[in-house]
Amino acid sequence: MKLRNYHWKENVTGYLFILPQFLMFLIFIVYPIIEGIRLSLYKVQFNQETFVGFDNYVTLFHDPVFFKSIYNTVIFVVFIVLLTVGFSIFVASSVFDKNAKYVSFIRGSYYIPVMVSMVVMSMVWGFLLNPANGLISYAAREMDFSIVNLLGNKHTVLPVIIFVTFATNVGQAIILYIAAMIGVPKDLFEAAEVDGASRVRIIFQILIPLVKPTTIYITIINIIAVLKIFVVIQLLTGGGPNNASVTMMYYLYNNAFKYNQLGVASAVGVIMFLITMLLSIPQLRAMFKEK
Repeated sequence: MKLRNYHWKENVTGYLFILPQFLMFLIFIVYPIIEGIRLSLYKVQFNQETFVGFDNYVTLFHDPVFFKSIYNTVIFVVFIVLLTVGFSIFVASSVFDKNAKYVSFIRGSYYIPVMVSMVVMSMVWGFLLNPANGLISYAAREMDFSIVNLLGNKHTVLPVIIFVTFATNVGQAIILYIAAMIGVPKDLFEAAEVDGASRVRIIFQILIPLVKPTTIYITIINIIAVLKIFVVIQLLTGGGPNNASVTMMYYLYNNAFKYNQLGVASAVGVIMFLITMLLSIPQLRAMFKEK
């Protein structure tokens, strides 16, 4: 009986410790998801809500701008995630076993843009890319090149935004990879070198497989971050030219705060939530399968 009471008190103590975090999770994560799903089934006009079922979703799937936002978002996710993972692995595998001061310098150099607000970085890039008086346009004029409005051209706007977002956020992935690679047992590298394995072979057959959990984690957080991409679009292009750079998050923002279509915006949020889940579940399953 005493043993049972002891275990009961021990469990209650544990539950009390996690209770505040659990309540925060319910209030700020679960409740907004449920409320968003509910609002997606209503037409909201000021304080009046009218149940319309799936009409908001029908409206979305009859809007070509919505499909354009899905296409752009998928392009951003695929290219930014691939660039981030590929470049981070290249940099981290090149420096992780070098002199500690050298590695620290690399970490700091790549992490500085991550520390700066995305708003500030977007404003800096907006100045650089300004076709009238930007630094890039000035350099082009000095070298007698024709001035190209990269953000005003529908063929170049997506690559530019992909590069700006990648360059701003890649530092975090590099630091995570370096930390994971430093933790790999040195015995494995020494054994491979004794067997005559080259550095490239060691990287591809030992290092990269052993940091797979980090790769999965970086992939998931970048998918979520890119799906929510908004600040860069708002400050650099405003979704233009001709909706060439509009994303799902920017489309949601326009419907919620410009067109006062809260039900439609909630429907976009629900679709984004489902897309995030569909993209993340295979990664999480692979992670837990490894364990």
